[in-house]
Amino acid sequence: QVQLVESGGGLVQPGGSLRLSCAISGSISRIYAMNWYRQAPGNKRELVAHITNGGTTNYADSVKGRFTISRDNTKNTLNLQMNGLQPEDTAVYYCNAVTGWGNHWGQGTQVTVSS
Repeated sequence: QVQLVESGGGLVQPGGSLRLSCAISGSISRIYAMNWYRQAPGNKRELVAHITNGGTTNYADSVKGRFTISRDNTKNTLNLQMNGLQPEDTAVYYCNAVTGWGNHWGQGTQVTVSS
């Protein structure tokens, strides 16, 4: 099993920054990719950023140039640096790990962008 616990969400003004972290435990060696997803009220969960074990990253067009995904293997954490936040970035953000037997999810952390 893989356990994921997100932290770092909160309320921020437009143009501000937040850094989300996801603590990873369990069968870490079986993870071959990790993602950040988000879900706003009334919307489907959407992929925000993706990182492979080799460090290859991909981003949703809506966050390119503003968000950066990274993984710290020494601390077993997945991070999402979010700059230039806008009200449309308001959502619950979820950490996701992909293993050979399926997807694993954290409980989510709320990010609210509002003045």
